[in-house]
Parts: sequence; structure tokens; C-alpha cells
Amino acid sequence: MVITDDISMAEKHEAAPSALSVEMNRIVPAIEFRDVHLAFDDHKVLDGISFTVRKGETKIILGGSGSGKSTIIKLVLGLIKPDAGRIFIDGEDITDYDETEMMRVRKKIGMVFQEGALFDSLSVYENVAYRLREQGVPEEEIEQEVRRMLRFVNLEDAIDKMPNELSGGMRRRVGIARALVGDPKIVLFDEPTAGLDPPTARTICELAIKLRDLEDVSSIFVTHEMSNVEYLTGEYATIDERGNIVFEEEGERLCLLNTKIIMIRDGRIIFSGTDEELFKSEDPYIRWFIRGK
Repeated sequence: MVITDDISMAEKHEAAPSALSVEMNRIVPAIEFRDVHLAFDDHKVLDGISFTVRKGETKIILGGSGSGKSTIIKLVLGLIKPDAGRIFIDGEDITDYDETEMMRVRKKIGMVFQEGALFDSLSVYENVAYRLREQGVPEEEIEQEVRRMLRFVNLEDAIDKMPNELSGGMRRRVGIARALVGDPKIVLFDEPTAGLDPPTARTICELAIKLRDLEDVSSIFVTHEMSNVEYLTGEYATIDERGNIVFEEEGERLCLLNTKIIMIRDGRIIFSGTDEELFKSEDPYIRWFIRGK
């Protein structure tokens, strides 16, 4: 039907306000950097970085050691401030927020650290429950949430174990479970597969894929490993007719649009696009990086 007058348009908006508001909400990026600069003394770490992470999108940040990848994570969390430029979370300008204001923003963000960053003196249950207890959530609700998160990472059987009883991969998965408490719609991964064997690294990537495709989570995935790029851009998660989660390869039934890559070198973005575009690049540094340096 063609809308021909203002009354018809108004009636249309009144009839479906929730659908319109949901659509408008998805237009606003989950994360946005606008011309961000940062230097430590005379060393320029970020030099005019601009990018967005859309709702439900994974943005893979590639780069060598010291390129500024992990600095981006710290800026999103408000742990450091840029020298210039603006940073937005869900359309909210957080650039000049103080610690009290950032505490509120961080509640919507899950953080997965490189080594899992578990409290060694606390059990798996207590590690995952930690943030909920800080927030004063009733214990019966905490247990339900902890078990739900551990089921998501396939570790409910380890609920009573101590961190020193876990393998490196299991520690990372507990770290992911802890990051997901409270259903954050933004999750930050900082080199989550570093030091892991290929099968375990794949498991971590599959968890990130599940968050992206089944939970509509927006994420930044910082890495220097090309195998992670291949997993994240080459597979998607879906639910089969029996209710099981299955992973399928891109191209079998769809082409992934919700995963993009940026590559940083010397604080600048030298590539932004799809994995197909990355692998076709003729840039000498990119070719060198893809070949494994």
C-alpha cells in the first residue's frame, strides 16, 4: 500500500511502534570510534582510528604485537581515555565519563581476558557468580544463572572444581561464562585463544560464533591468529530440527554478513572489510601477515 498523506503515516507508526523502535535501535552501532587518537609520551598508539560494530556483529581486530589492538579494548571499557576523538557505546558518548558513569556502562559489557583471569582461590561456581554477588542478586537466582552460563560453555560438570584443576582451555571457557553473566549484548575478546592448541582454540571460537548467531551479541575479537579469522568468518551456528546447535560452513546456505575484519599497523587501520577481501589484498604487509609472518 502506498502512503499518500500524513494521517496514514501517523496511523502506521501508531499501529506498530514497537517494531519501529526495535528497527531504529538496531541502526545505532553497539560500538563506535570516531577519529580516536592516543599517545603514550612520544609513542603514538592510535592514529585516527574510526570504525563501528553493528548490533549482532563480530569485528575481528588483527595486528601484530604493539599495534594497538588491546588498547582499543581498554578504551571501550573506559580504563584509559583518548587524547582526541569520540567513543560511543549504544549511541552514548562515553569519552569523558568518570569512573562512576563507566561502572554503569560496563554492566552491559562482558570481558574475556587472554588467560581467563580467574580468581585462583575461588571455585568455578564462585568465579562465575562473583559479579552477581557484588550486585546483591539472591543466591537462588545466582545458582540458576551460573548453571545456565556453564551449560552454554559445556562446563556444568566442572562447577565445583578449582581453577588449578582445569586445563587452559577450560579456564578460558569459565572466563567466558563469567563474562556472559547478566546477558551482556556486547562482549570483548582479548586474544582469547593465545597459547591454546588448535582444537581448544576452535572451541573458543565456536562459543563466540554461538554468541553472535544465536544470542545476537556484538563483539570485538582481538587476535593475531589467522586460524581464528578462518573459524569466525567461515562458519555460522544454527539450531536443527531436534533443537541441537550445529555449525555449518559459509556458502552452504548463506553468506556471512555479520563478521568483518580490520587490521591495524602502527596505530592506523590499513584494512577494513570481509575475509574474502583480506585474502585478495595485494598489500605486502597483509600478505606477509596472512602467511604467518
